[in-house]
Amino acid sequence: MAHEFLIKPKMANTSCSSTDRNKQENLYKSWMNNQQEELKELQNAVALARKNERNDVELNELLAKTVQNFQGYVNGRSRLARVDVSPFYAPTWCTPLENSVLWIGGCRPSSFIRLIYALCGIDIESRLAEYLQGIKIGDFGQLCGKQIVMIDKLQIQIIAEERKLSSRLASLQEDVVDQPIAKVAKNCDTEEGENENEPLNKHAHSMANLLEEADELRMKTLKEILGIVTPIQGVEYLAAAKRIRLCLQQWGKKREQEHSNN
Repeated sequence: MAHEFLIKPKMANTSCSSTDRNKQENLYKSWMNNQQEELKELQNAVALARKNERNDVELNELLAKTVQNFQGYVNGRSRLARVDVSPFYAPTWCTPLENSVLWIGGCRPSSFIRLIYALCGIDIESRLAEYLQGIKIGDFGQLCGKQIVMIDKLQIQIIAEERKLSSRLASLQEDVVDQPIAKVAKNCDTEEGENENEPLNKHAHSMANLLEEADELRMKTLKEILGIVTPIQGVEYLAAAKRIRLCLQQWGKKREQEHSNN
């Protein structure tokens, strides 16, 4: 059953203060704590649905609430990034393992789709013909041929949009060397040279715009996926996604402790 989530982000201006980094870290910690709570709620909903004690309407309400919480987190990031965007690209509140898989401040949207493939327990792309013939493989809610076609089409679209954003990131990373740093290098006496903050501020503004667009693509991908799968599949999917995110954090902390003890 397809369903849509029409949640529009609200933009707000945030004044700069000495606690901006703390606000960013607190937002992340609050979000991760919320992942634990939502995972329990989603797992409970799956268990009840399998006993026919939770209907599609109730499952859709849970999905909508979960997506809305994600949108609230994205909105908070956007407001704080307008003040200081750099930490979102290499957050000190994440472990090195978590940072090693970041793409423009978060997960790659295409990884949302690959999770569906993993839940099915197969390489979807190489077995697409079998799905079209009605052969059901894996435990992820018996995906049908029509769903697989839609997911495959979505993957192609999202990867193309990812590449465009990655290309823009590469250009911005090159620009910061070509413009601000080069100007400072030429003007040893910065008091007599041009104000080096101006190009850096312009660069930060562009990086904040890019982060916002990447978050929008993440939101778009999630909503498209939940519009393709059934309510119970959506709940199972979100539960799996949250388990993976929490495990990644735990693995990162464990690796840090191991390296610290060596």
